[in-house]
Amino acid sequence: MTRPLIRAALAALALSTATAPLLAAPAATTVAPAELAGFVDGVVAEQIAAREVAGAVVTVVQGGRVVLNRGYGHQDLAAGVPVDAMRSLFRPGSVSKLITWTALMQQVEAGRVDLDADVNRYLDFAIPPFDGKPIRVRDLFTHSVGMSDAPGIITRDPAKLLPFRDWMKRNIPRRVWAPGTEIAYSNYGAALAGYIVAQVSGEEFDPYVERHVLGPLKMAATSFREPLPPALAPRMTKGYRLENGRFVEQAPELISAIAPAGSATSSGPDMARFIRMLLGGGTLDGQRVLKPESVRFLLSDGLSNAPGLPGMAHGFFVFRNAGPTSGPRLLGHGGNTADFHSILVLAPQANAGFFISMTGGVGSYGARTELSDLLVARLFPDRPMARQPRPADEPQPAGAFRANRRNYDAPVRPEYDATVAVAGPDALTVTMEGKASHWERVGPLMYERVTATGRTGPFERLQFVTGPAGWRLVFGTQPHMAWHRVTP
Repeated sequence: MTRPLIRAALAALALSTATAPLLAAPAATTVAPAELAGFVDGVVAEQIAAREVAGAVVTVVQGGRVVLNRGYGHQDLAAGVPVDAMRSLFRPGSVSKLITWTALMQQVEAGRVDLDADVNRYLDFAIPPFDGKPIRVRDLFTHSVGMSDAPGIITRDPAKLLPFRDWMKRNIPRRVWAPGTEIAYSNYGAALAGYIVAQVSGEEFDPYVERHVLGPLKMAATSFREPLPPALAPRMTKGYRLENGRFVEQAPELISAIAPAGSATSSGPDMARFIRMLLGGGTLDGQRVLKPESVRFLLSDGLSNAPGLPGMAHGFFVFRNAGPTSGPRLLGHGGNTADFHSILVLAPQANAGFFISMTGGVGSYGARTELSDLLVARLFPDRPMARQPRPADEPQPAGAFRANRRNYDAPVRPEYDATVAVAGPDALTVTMEGKASHWERVGPLMYERVTATGRTGPFERLQFVTGPAGWRLVFGTQPHMAWHRVTP
């Protein structure tokens, strides 16, 4: 059940969107730090009470400076150590990849890597082609390598942990379709980016990043190493699971077998410095780690699975494009390990961004998303799209749709399919893992979610795309994947 403060926050942002007036695109909102702190404090307090959150850090940048950096809950429950917003460390998961893309762009700048080259040019092992088409470096940035998902990337048992280079050579995923044609998020592809950095720079990935990215940015609390260096280890927030109504500490997660894709540990202040560097065009406090044109490349559109929806930039998800009724363009990345749930959101046009990381029970995954959505609605308000009647000759592709991001060597799990049903001439019902939502038509083969949507967003949209392989379903909040129809 939604607790009172969360209900109040949602109510302040919500009303029916179906009849909301269409106005000019709303501008980003500058919220006073004290007001913003009160807003976030209230939401997270209720999430700790009702969303299985054990510990959290929230950092907000506006106008190129940190306006909020708050810690919540516990770094160590058993020892009674609270989260220290300045010092406690969290695992950002796949948000780590943004540091990896930065490192790879440094090699592009140095002329050691060609974006359109076959990745095999830079490897000491071979990735087989698909129908004669190699994976280009550019395809790594857009997650369009056309590979099966890679299982077994996290362990808690040190005896099962392979060194990064060994793991990469032994676990090349199966090629499923031609590269550069369809986005399906690839941890292996992102790890290849880090492998290339190590190969062409002559430095192993961890020390390279420390010397050329983290060091210049004074991100001294950030490391890809496992175990953590002795100076950082005492600051690490514990991972938890909720068992029989209480938090149970978990053994540390080990991700260094695929380190560039997700093994970083960091703090709120360090992630704020990374955000400020990106907003500053590659420079922070006089230290340049990227050229402005490299940052523009990273944040520019790369590939999309649907023509009317955001897709991938280069390493960054495009969460929202600026448009006639929307707020500023939003980019970033989410990150989930078993224990930690994180997100980094960037609004370059507004010179703003934020980072959230949480640990706790299974519910903390949803709490991360809930807080992120509330912050987006508060800082970067949006407008709903106008409803449009469907032409008589436009189909409504009902049926079961299966995610293209999956392990193609494992048995199919139909219970995770998305089911689309017609709910009227201009509406659909989408059911995922037993939860149904209502959607209304806003454009050609495009629908906007009505269920649980606030007055100022963020607004979830989907679009259907057809081609030789049949119908595909793409969600705007999932620019990193698509769903293929398996049964009509």
